[in-house]
Amino acid sequence: MSELKNRIDFVYIFDVQDGNPNGDPDAGNLPRIDAETGIGLVTDVCLKRKVRNYVQIAQAGKAGNDILVKSKEISGEEVFINEEIRKMYKEDLGIELKIKEKAPADKSSAGKIAMCRCFFDVRTFGAVLSTGPNAGQVRGPIQMTFARSQDMIVSAEHALTVCVARDEEKTYESQVGIQGRKATIPYGLYVCHGFISANLAQQTGFSEEDLELFWEALKNMFDVDRSAARGLMSAQKLIVFKHDSILGNAPANKLFELVKVEKVCDGAPRSFIDYSVTIDKENAPSNVTIEELI
Repeated sequence: MSELKNRIDFVYIFDVQDGNPNGDPDAGNLPRIDAETGIGLVTDVCLKRKVRNYVQIAQAGKAGNDILVKSKEISGEEVFINEEIRKMYKEDLGIELKIKEKAPADKSSAGKIAMCRCFFDVRTFGAVLSTGPNAGQVRGPIQMTFARSQDMIVSAEHALTVCVARDEEKTYESQVGIQGRKATIPYGLYVCHGFISANLAQQTGFSEEDLELFWEALKNMFDVDRSAARGLMSAQKLIVFKHDSILGNAPANKLFELVKVEKVCDGAPRSFIDYSVTIDKENAPSNVTIEELI
């Protein structure tokens, strides 16, 4: 495994057409918005979930790339984190813990190292591993912001109809017709910012190979996460700023300002071609390399 030695910042741009990219359970699962501006939001947790799902599928059965926070929808089984920690202590450290037994305090560091070695999402995003057997807490090298839409989004609600009755004990008329509603947005272009700490990567064992897998996930994760509710979601741009040092050579916000996303159509945008994405490479620091992976 190749050690990560450079700080990296990145801009990830994706869009959604006729779908709900991230429903808000506190608002009847309507698309998340900034209440003051009407700008659409997609949480970092939502995006990390899609990365986990992609890796879980693409790396199934491969040692070191298991996922701790699994989706039951993908794995088809219920996963309990404390049980996984106990299993790791037994198989990797030879310590068998009872259900409510805490791990020895002097073994928590070894437990944390073992969890990072076994699970891609732990060494990438970090995890709280002290909810049962104490394997400590891991601060992950990759952090992502909420994604925000470039323009205000307008949510549309659609009535859903049922044309087949299910229960013979009820009347046919009571079971067909309008039975529910679905919320979508016509179109939204979202921008997310990310940060990769080489210092934390060296602590968790996150490698150059792990980084390539993470980029692969950002490029392809929407294609393994299709759903009628999410409509057409697509990765459109992945712009990477690679510093030539472990601590970095420029503030992340100044690098992000080099990326300009502007609407180029007269009316409401309805596709990615209604926007222009440019990078001001001339004003980029000489010790920061810019690469477009999408």
